[in-house]
Amino acid sequence: MRKKSTFTQYSGGDKPATAQASDTDSSAPELPNAYALIYASVLQIPAGRVATYGDIAAMAGLPNHARMVGYALYNLANDSPVPWQRIVNARGICSVDKARPGRGNVQRELLAAEGIAFKANGCIDLQRYRYRWDSA
Repeated sequence: MRKKSTFTQYSGGDKPATAQASDTDSSAPELPNAYALIYASVLQIPAGRVATYGDIAAMAGLPNHARMVGYALYNLANDSPVPWQRIVNARGICSVDKARPGRGNVQRELLAAEGIAFKANGCIDLQRYRYRWDSA
């Protein structure tokens, strides 16, 4: 029996993601290897902490590929062990998934259950809750 690839193991899927790196962007990393780096980085974030898409891209060694982090998280299976909810945008806002309405509310509920408080404007205080790899 063949061992599952790192991508398949983290994503919970049986096939690589459908997102493709741009043929015109020579700096775009190969998929699904980049996704495995992203998932490994997300798995390092402890409960009660968050990171931004840009934080994860940098930690995965993929600077300037924050959007790829979003694609990778979008392609996770529902039963994946990767804590996708801990990734927010640069303003500390839960991202809205237009293809899956209501997921933003799920993300907020999961983060609140981990002890993360939201400000009155719906943002997370990144100064307080942002995970810093250098202080781990």
